[in-house]
Amino acid sequence: MNVLHIDSGILGDHSVSRRLTAALAAQVKADRPDAQVTYRDLAASSLPHLTGAQIMAPADLEGVDAGLAADVKLGRDMLEEFLAADTVIIGAPMYNFGIPSQLKAWIDRIAVSGKTFRYTENGPEGLAKGKKIIVASTRGGHYSAGPAAVMDHQESYLKTVFGFLGITDVEFVRAEGLNLSADSKQFAIAEAEKTISEGSVLRLAS
Repeated sequence: MNVLHIDSGILGDHSVSRRLTAALAAQVKADRPDAQVTYRDLAASSLPHLTGAQIMAPADLEGVDAGLAADVKLGRDMLEEFLAADTVIIGAPMYNFGIPSQLKAWIDRIAVSGKTFRYTENGPEGLAKGKKIIVASTRGGHYSAGPAAVMDHQESYLKTVFGFLGITDVEFVRAEGLNLSADSKQFAIAEAEKTISEGSVLRLAS
C-alpha cells in the first residue's frame, strides 16, 4: 500500500495539523507495517504557484528555460506521487476561511485534465477513483455547525475538489476552537488524537 503524507501548515513545531498528520501516519504504519509512505512538506519546500508558462510547456521540455523546466518537472513528479498513492494524508489548517496557499498550489498540480479528470459529453468525470483521503483539519474557531458554518471554505472546498477528481472517500479528523482558550485547544487536540488512536478514520484503500 502506498501512502502520500502532505503537510501544509506554516507554523512548524507549533502546527496542530502537523501533529495530527504525524499521528495519522504513525497509526497507518502500526496498522499496516508494509505501507510505503512518501512525505511532502509544502511549507518547508516552497512550491511555486501555477503559471501559464508551466501549463503550456511541451511534454519533452525541449528548449524550455532551466528554471521553468525544474518547476514543471516538480509538478509532474507531484502528480505521479498522487496517482501512485492508495491513501493520502493531508494536513489542512484553515487560514482566512480557506486552505493554505501552499496546499492550493499542490492541488493545482494534481488537478490535471486527462490525468485526474476529463470532460465528456455527459459532464466531467473524475479519473482518480479508488483512493482514500484523510484530512487533518484544524481551525482557530468553530465552523462545523451553526451560523459560522457558511464561512467554511476549507473542508467544503477539499470535498468538492477531490470529488471532482473522482474521490468520494474523504474523511476529516477535526480539531477546532484552537484559538479560543488553552483549555479549548487542549480538549480539541485530545479528541482528535483519540479519534486517530481508535482507528475510526483509518479504513484504508489498498
